[in-house]
Amino acid sequence: MLRVEAPAYCPIARPRWKLYACRNVLQETAIHGAEVKSYSRSERKNRKNEGAYIDKDGVARTYDRKKISRKRGGGMKGRGWKYGSGFVDGVFPVLSPMAQDILELVQKGTDVAKVWQSLDSLPHVHDLWDDIVNVAVQLRLNRQWEPIITVCEWILYRSSFRPDIICYNLLIDAYGRKRELSKAESIYMALLEAHCVPTEDTYALLLRAYCNAGQLHRAEGVISEMQENGIPPSATVYNAYLDGLLKARCTEKAVEVYQRMKKERCRTNTETYTLMINVYGKANQPMSSLKVFKEMNAIGCKPNICTYTALVNAFAREGLCEKAEEVFEEMQQAGHEPDVYAYNALMEAYSRAGFPQGASEIFSLMEHMGCEPDRASYNILVDAYGRAGLHQEAEAVFQELKQVGMRPTMKSHMLLLSAHAKSGNVSRCEEVMAQLHKSGLRPDTFALNAMLNAYGRAGRLDDMERLAAAMEDGGAGAAAPDIGTYNVLVNVYGRAGYLDRMEAAFRAAAARGLAADVVTWTSRIGAYARKKEYGRCLELFEEMVDAGCYPDAGTAKVLLAACSDERQVQEVTAIVRSMHKDAKALFTL
Repeated sequence: MLRVEAPAYCPIARPRWKLYACRNVLQETAIHGAEVKSYSRSERKNRKNEGAYIDKDGVARTYDRKKISRKRGGGMKGRGWKYGSGFVDGVFPVLSPMAQDILELVQKGTDVAKVWQSLDSLPHVHDLWDDIVNVAVQLRLNRQWEPIITVCEWILYRSSFRPDIICYNLLIDAYGRKRELSKAESIYMALLEAHCVPTEDTYALLLRAYCNAGQLHRAEGVISEMQENGIPPSATVYNAYLDGLLKARCTEKAVEVYQRMKKERCRTNTETYTLMINVYGKANQPMSSLKVFKEMNAIGCKPNICTYTALVNAFAREGLCEKAEEVFEEMQQAGHEPDVYAYNALMEAYSRAGFPQGASEIFSLMEHMGCEPDRASYNILVDAYGRAGLHQEAEAVFQELKQVGMRPTMKSHMLLLSAHAKSGNVSRCEEVMAQLHKSGLRPDTFALNAMLNAYGRAGRLDDMERLAAAMEDGGAGAAAPDIGTYNVLVNVYGRAGYLDRMEAAFRAAAARGLAADVVTWTSRIGAYARKKEYGRCLELFEEMVDAGCYPDAGTAKVLLAACSDERQVQEVTAIVRSMHKDAKALFTL
C-alpha cells in the first residue's frame, strides 16, 4: 500500500496540518478501521474511491476521487489556475505515486533533454495530465522556476497534449520571476496564436513581471490592452499591479492606481487594503496605513491576519511599539491566533523603538505559545541588541541560531557585523567576515557596507577607503556599491571634518547613477551644521527639495543644529512646518 504525505493548505502559517491519504483506501482511526470490515462489497468499492483533505477551517473532509476531476480540484485542464495560490477551490492536489515520481525526476534532473526523454516514456494513462499539472503547481509552491519551465515547455513543444491556459500562465509566471521578460512575452504571444483565451490571471502575471523588472510603462500597457479589448481590469489584476509596485517601492504610483480603482468602481477586497497598508507602511506613513484600515472596516470588508500583520509592521518600522501592540491585541480579539509573522512584526517594533528586552519578551512569549521562531525571529533579536549597543547579547543570539540547527544567512551575518561595528569591535567584525567566506557565502553589498561602517567608526579610514575602492572596481568579486555605501562614506567624512572628501564621495555616487536619498542629504547638511555654516545648510536643503527628496525629522534636527541665533531658529521652524504640510499632501488618500 502506497502512502502519500503532503502539507495541506492553510493561509495561516501555524499550525501546519499534515494530510495522509492512500492510493486505495482512506486511513482513519483504528476503531473506524474495524468497522470497515462490516461494510458490504459495494460500500467498500465506494470507499475505495475516497480521498481526504483539510479545508480552510482545518476540518477533515472526504471527496470522491472519480467525481473530483469534473467537480472540485482534480482535473484542471481548461479550468485555469488560481492566481497567487496554485490551488483550485481551496482543495490541495494530493500527489499520486506517479506524480511523486515525476516531481522527483524534474527536481533532480539538470539536463533538460534527458528529463524530456524520461517524460516521453511515461505511460499514457487517463490521469497523466492531472499528474503533470499537479507537479507543476507543486513546483510553483516550492518556488522552483527552472523545473516549472522544463515541465511546461515539454507540454508545449514535445508532448501530445494540447496546452491550456494553466500551462501558459505557469510559464509566464516562471519567466517573470526570473526577470526574463522577452521569454514571458513570447509565451503570451504563443498563447494568442494558439487561440487560447487569456484570463485575468494571465494579465495579472504579466503585470507583476513588468513591475518586478522596473518596467512600469509596460505594465500600464497591459492595463490599456485589457481596456481596448473590452476587459475591465478586476481586483485580481489591480492587486497584482499594486503588489508589483509595492515591491518596486513606487509609492506614488501605487496610490495613483488605488485611486483609479475607486474611481472606476472596481470592487476592492481584503487583499487590496492589505497591499495599501503595506505600501504606506514601507513609505514610513503608518497613520495613512491606519486610515486605510479604518476605511476597510467602514465598508464592511473584514481584515484577515495578513492585514493585521501589515498594520503592525507599519507601526513597527517607525518604532511605535505601543500602537503596534494595540493592533496585535485587536487582532487576537478578532479571533486570529498570531503566527510567526505577527510575532516577528511586534518584535521589530520593540527593536526599532530601542527596547531589546521587549523584543526578547515577545520572543519568549512566542515560544511559550507553541509558535516556533524562524530564522527571521533570531535575526530581529540580533538586530534589537545590536541597535542598543549590546553586542555580547547579539553574539549570544547568533550562536543560539546555529545551535538550534538553523544556518545563518547573509542577513544574519550582516546584522552581527552591524552590532559589533556599533561597539567599535573591528577585530570581531573581521572574524565574522572571515566566517562568512568560510561558509561559502559571498558578502553582499549590505555586509560590506557594515564593514565600511565599522572601519569608519574606528577611525581606520585607510581600510575603509581600500574596501570602498574594491567595491567600486569589482575587485576580488566584491559586490557593487549602492547608495548605502556612499551614505557611509559621506557620514564618516562629514563627522571627521573632511568636507572635500565628503563632496567627492557625493559626486561619485551621482556619477554611478545612484540617486541621493534623505540619509545622504542629511549627512551632508549635518557636516556643515557642525561648522555652523547656516547659509550653506540652507543651500543644500533647497538642492535636496529640488531633487525630489523629501526631508525627515533627522533633516530638521541638523538644520536646527546649524542655527546660531533666534532668527535662524524661527526660519528653520517655518521650513519644518511647511515641509510637514507638503508630506501630508503627498500621501493624502
